[in-house]
Amino acid sequence: MQTEIVIAGFGGQGVLFTGKVIAYAALEKGLNVTWLPSYGPEMRGGTANCTVIMSDDEIGSPQVLNPYAVIVMNQPSLDKYEDMVATGGYLVVNTTMVNRSVKRNDIEIIEIPGTDMAEELGDKRLANSIMLGALASKVDYLDLDCLEAGIAKSLSEGKKELLELNRKALQKGAHAAK
Repeated sequence: MQTEIVIAGFGGQGVLFTGKVIAYAALEKGLNVTWLPSYGPEMRGGTANCTVIMSDDEIGSPQVLNPYAVIVMNQPSLDKYEDMVATGGYLVVNTTMVNRSVKRNDIEIIEIPGTDMAEELGDKRLANSIMLGALASKVDYLDLDCLEAGIAKSLSEGKKELLELNRKALQKGAHAAK
């Protein structure tokens, strides 16, 4: 079993953090993992994406052409990655930041207003965890317990107080996608 996930958005949306959470969650399950971050020179506000590959076997390359799952946090990310999702895969769309519908009908589409939902929790930076929870509710290779452990390992010492809020965001996203 090998699964590829891409998370894409702009700097400051927690794209790289989300990839790190998935990577740690996969390690919790005893899987092999690659985590490949990429971001534009602007950092906050520039483009950012992250690829995570999880496998119970060796991983040959960190490059992915047709990921099985993609989380898009904004319009440019949807425009870039929609056509790349593998047939039968999952596309999770943050509808707060996207102004068009998905054009494909050969993939499962999960549309939720992640940023709006995060603001309901009191912090729009939680949108990434909401989107991740939505994906986890639909696939069998991500589970909320391992993702919560991944969040705990990904948060720096100075931000450990955000652990409970991120847990709530995961749950809120999972509930919204069901």
